[in-house]
Amino acid sequence: MKNVKIYTTTYCPYCSKAKQLFSALGASYEEINVEENEELRKEMAEKYNWQTVPMILIGDEFIGGYDDLAKLQATGELSEKLK
Repeated sequence: MKNVKIYTTTYCPYCSKAKQLFSALGASYEEINVEENEELRKEMAEKYNWQTVPMILIGDEFIGGYDDLAKLQATGELSEKLK
């Protein structure tokens, strides 16, 4: 399985949903909390042109947020991306 990274905050319900989805699929992930690291959050926002959390990467591919992840799951594409 490809490496998964999720940039999160502790108060974000969509971050929790993304982690639950990966766990339900048996996919391990690295959680990077940007709540107290404003510099990293800003750096990631600029790099991926994305302002909100979660910021989800599968391998080197930026997926987007939870809604984008849920769409991939609904279409069956998520399993393919994780291989």
